[in-house]
Amino acid sequence: MNAIIIDDEPKAITALAEKLSNYPDIDLVATATTGADGIECIRSCKPELLFLDMQLDDMTGMEILEAITEICDTPCHVVIYTAYDDYILPAFRNHAFDCLLKPIDDAELATIMNRFYAYRMELRDHTHREDRTLKSDDKLLFYTNSEDFRLVRIREICVFRYDHDMRVWLVTAAGCDKPMQLKRNVNKDVILAIDNRFIQVSKKHIINLNYLIEVRDNLCRFYPPFDKIEDVKVGRLYRRKLINRYNSL
Repeated sequence: MNAIIIDDEPKAITALAEKLSNYPDIDLVATATTGADGIECIRSCKPELLFLDMQLDDMTGMEILEAITEICDTPCHVVIYTAYDDYILPAFRNHAFDCLLKPIDDAELATIMNRFYAYRMELRDHTHREDRTLKSDDKLLFYTNSEDFRLVRIREICVFRYDHDMRVWLVTAAGCDKPMQLKRNVNKDVILAIDNRFIQVSKKHIINLNYLIEVRDNLCRFYPPFDKIEDVKVGRLYRRKLINRYNSL
């Protein structure tokens, strides 16, 4: 499992790296002493585990946390580690996985690593269960209320849109009067695993590449019957991956 350390103190990086060497399945693939270098490491290495210091010379760890959802298209579990506990609550609000206080205690690190292993296994099992539930003869099952449901072919889906208020993904598909919602426990990783035609273009939009005509003025334009959709913007950090995927078709 790939791991990265971002810390502006080289001695702190060395100390943590030595402790992580006790976990043979953790492969420390990169370290960085600035936020800018750290973001490039995240983008290129796609770590499953990131140890992030909250105080860097060029930016805050919080800024990196906020950027991770745009630069990471695979799950990245962030462990913030800091000498100041006043960073903990804001970090968790920005989806940090866990927190480790400096100086690092071996027992605390072991607790976090065990929690990471357990969560990773649970996520893998959950994804497999959801994938088996969602995929059935190229169709997806959507609940239109607590009891009723509807089967929709994958090829008829154009856009998945995340609703922050309801905390669910909504689906726009051909022949459906209004967007339908997925179950709350279905996340972007599950959606992207359904079919390679789906690609994330912003924090809150996943699209079906088969319907994409062009990106004009940073907005996605789609083939009918989805030509009326005009609010799907391409995030700056998602643009290159979208172009690469589009060119590979």
